[in-house]
Amino acid sequence: MAISQEEKEFAEYIVDLAQSIGPVYSKRMFGGFGIFLEGLMFGLIAENVFYIKVDEESRGDFEELGLQPFTYEKQGKKMNLGYLQAPEEAMESIEIMSEWANKGFGAALRAAAKKKPKKKKKSS
Repeated sequence: MAISQEEKEFAEYIVDLAQSIGPVYSKRMFGGFGIFLEGLMFGLIAENVFYIKVDEESRGDFEELGLQPFTYEKQGKKMNLGYLQAPEEAMESIEIMSEWANKGFGAALRAAAKKKPKKKKKSS
């Protein structure tokens, strides 16, 4: 699926807006973009909508605002990846984007911490 110029520009806009939390970058994936910081994906863009990673700790903040989850169909089933739509205000303000992007990055950090196996100490 080809990415339109409009979609590329939207992804660049989100990356620019989120720079306040660090060197954020995007990667093309699944017909949209993944939004990353320090190698961790904390956001995704699909059909010009920015979604932010959530977990149990942050989900309530998004649901309180009635923000929609990112879903896709796989073999006739609706799949949910744990990303909810960013609030509209975040699209217009670096300060508000910073707050929400940090929630997403926090969720990504917590998810990564759960996945990482404990490193064995090297004996010298």
